[in-house]
Amino acid sequence: MANISDEIEQFILSIWNDSDALQLSRNDLAQYFSVAPSQINYVLATRFSFDKGYIIESKRGGGGFITLLKINDGKHEVLQSLVQELENIDALSFNRASNIIQRLEREGIIDSKESEIIKSAISDKALSFPAHSANVRKNVFKEILIGLMRR
Repeated sequence: MANISDEIEQFILSIWNDSDALQLSRNDLAQYFSVAPSQINYVLATRFSFDKGYIIESKRGGGGFITLLKINDGKHEVLQSLVQELENIDALSFNRASNIIQRLEREGIIDSKESEIIKSAISDKALSFPAHSANVRKNVFKEILIGLMRR
């Protein structure tokens, strides 16, 4: 017999059609399965994680609605490996970020206009926090990469 987490996961997968996104009500799911909403959070966090190719978006004050997004597999591996690389470093120089941006452009993940916009957003001038700019740059750039996975 499958445990409740397996059942919830299978249910979510069974109602998902071919689209890249699925909107769910955490409270409705909890009520349907007679579990606490925290059980739904657990299933989402463990079965539909970033590492497994999903992004979870929840809206505060949105009645407990959650949107699950499938990450496009083609670019997913490149972007995920870059995000993981960024998680393993303390700071990111502009030069190193520029090299990564050039790679993304070369591999067709972004175009030249997007490349210039990203470079502007993570430049020393834009960040203007001299003591912490490399750390802020790392965090901003990581969020940009995660955002690119949503398209």
